[in-house]
Amino acid sequence: MKFKLDENLGSRTVALFDEFGHEVETVSQEKLNGTSDTILYTVSQSEGRCLVTLDLDFADVIRFPPGNSHGIAVLRPPPSASLGVLAALVRNLLTALQAEPITGRLWVVEVGRIRVHESKAAARPDDLQRNCL
Repeated sequence: MKFKLDENLGSRTVALFDEFGHEVETVSQEKLNGTSDTILYTVSQSEGRCLVTLDLDFADVIRFPPGNSHGIAVLRPPPSASLGVLAALVRNLLTALQAEPITGRLWVVEVGRIRVHESKAAARPDDLQRNCL
């Protein structure tokens, strides 16, 4: 799968995606640092990439509708989380991707769970919340 990592995720995160066999580009590699959220969302979708970010603004399903996307994953570490906690969130995301697709969905990845949002037309009752594997 193809991913775009926001500027708030570094080389360790890229290495995890590589380890799981995914194609990854970063905002920094494309010199998109500081670009608006709207442009970043548009670029990610035009490239056929799932956007992975720490920016909670991307959880706004009105502004960034997941149904029209290749997927959005918002990582939500607890305050003052270590790099190890962030790596664990990324691993939870990557493990969950082996079981089901993120395309057309917003996943909010938290410690111990992934909240899934998709359009009501496509949603199943068990999509409201999933526990991490």
